[in-house]
Amino acid sequence: MKGFIANIEKLTEENDRFREVLYTGQNIQLVLMSIQPGEDIGAEIHDDRDQFFRFEKGEGEVWIDGVANPVKADDGVIVPAGAEHNVVNTGSEPLRLYTIYGPPEHIDGTVHNTKAEADAVHEHFDGKTTE
Repeated sequence: MKGFIANIEKLTEENDRFREVLYTGQNIQLVLMSIQPGEDIGAEIHDDRDQFFRFEKGEGEVWIDGVANPVKADDGVIVPAGAEHNVVNTGSEPLRLYTIYGPPEHIDGTVHNTKAEADAVHEHFDGKTTE
């Protein structure tokens, strides 16, 4: 494979996993997420990477440096490096989104079916890409 080509909207809307890394390049990474009602990703800061979120289904909030920003399907958000952020599902259905890290954050191929599973490990990108 050279690069990643797929219907990202369909993949995102059908995803039930908390986190699934789809593609990892040297400078960018594509990850699907599904956050259950009442859950969040957990407040975090990436000092050395920017992050883009695209929401396909559900309702929630993206907190950036203490400010809540409502989000829904078709919204996009960029969180710059160094900003404390969190994504919270405030709706009654899973909040389905994809996120793009630049540079990568997770080990290529990572799959966490639930938030609890993701919280139990503290893996970070090891330099190995999809191709």
